[in-house]
Amino acid sequence: MEQTQLALLALLAGVLIGAAIVALVVGALRLRNRSLAEISVDVPEGVDAMLEAMDDPAFVCDTSSTVLALSPAAEVFGVQAGEVIASDELKRVARVARDTGAGIAENLRLRRGAAPAEARLVAVRATPISGRLTLLVLRDITERERVEEMRRDFVANTSHELKTPVGAVSLLAEAIESAADDPAQVRHFAARMQAEVARLSALVTRILSLSRLQAADELRDVRDVSIDEVVTAAVEAHVIQADSAQVTVVRGGTKGLWVRGEPQILTEAVGNLIANAIAYSPEGSKVGVGVKLDEDVVEIAVTDRGIGIPESDQHRVFERFYRADQARSRRTGGTGLGLSIVKHAVQRHGGEVRLWSKPDRGSTFTIRLPLTEAPDLEGVRPKPRRKGRKASVTTPVPVKGDTA
Repeated sequence: MEQTQLALLALLAGVLIGAAIVALVVGALRLRNRSLAEISVDVPEGVDAMLEAMDDPAFVCDTSSTVLALSPAAEVFGVQAGEVIASDELKRVARVARDTGAGIAENLRLRRGAAPAEARLVAVRATPISGRLTLLVLRDITERERVEEMRRDFVANTSHELKTPVGAVSLLAEAIESAADDPAQVRHFAARMQAEVARLSALVTRILSLSRLQAADELRDVRDVSIDEVVTAAVEAHVIQADSAQVTVVRGGTKGLWVRGEPQILTEAVGNLIANAIAYSPEGSKVGVGVKLDEDVVEIAVTDRGIGIPESDQHRVFERFYRADQARSRRTGGTGLGLSIVKHAVQRHGGEVRLWSKPDRGSTFTIRLPLTEAPDLEGVRPKPRRKGRKASVTTPVPVKGDTA
């Protein structure tokens, strides 16, 4: 009996010792594997496939900042497999993440590729995936930041512009109350108040139009648009302004051209250019509105022989609320939004606006829009004349500042 018990105890002791040895071996193997993983520069399994599927620039680097694996988009920022990261800022972020053992995120200014280009604002996140390897993911947020800055500027500029007519209306209301016993003064102040209210209304209308054009929404009423009808409507809408300024609006050019878009927006864009040309033209002069076909592009050019725009101001005339001639713009009731509306309206239609101007010689704004085939109207399809057939209209030229 005692021998049996001793045998069982010996067996149990052997099992325990064997288990302890196995545990030590397994632990040693795990420790060795962990140590190897810590010092290994081999990219873990599955990381390459993950990087290949990523749309954002991303890459894995080692302690020497050498790129071991990368996503296709990473090459945009000059990152190449087997090469050292060129950006000192990216090296620093990777080193901090590796040293702390925790992921970090920073916004950096980086240039795309080796060419001297505009620095992009990039959100960078670095995450250590082993003792020697770090994963960096980049996201270009330049446009998002730019849109946010534009939004802030727009709100600030709009608030500033609204204060002037609102303040004027308030002061004129007080003046009318003070001059209640003087009918002539009341009529004078009332007329001025009406003018300020009209200016305020125009400003609000244009702000709403510009906000809509800058929104991400698609155009609402897209269809085939006759350029003849657009120009006719835009000219007729400014007949009274032209008569008051003693300026003649002359039309000419190719007929029967069509584009794809929203008629009201295109008419307003052309009308803004005509309004500017009239406002900055001397009495007795002419404003030319010409249409021609340049290969597959329809050009609508508005020319004046007015004061022109200095070269230093030409790159800014399409900015919101920018006025090259502040005094004249205020006198003519300009909002500073007309040309900005033109630019965004044309861009939403896949086109562009070009400007030519010389001080004291006049200006030409040219709207360029993609040509579309004319619709089949009652079985008759008008054929536009192609390039090479001259249009009978004065060469267009743009305006100085923005009154529209």
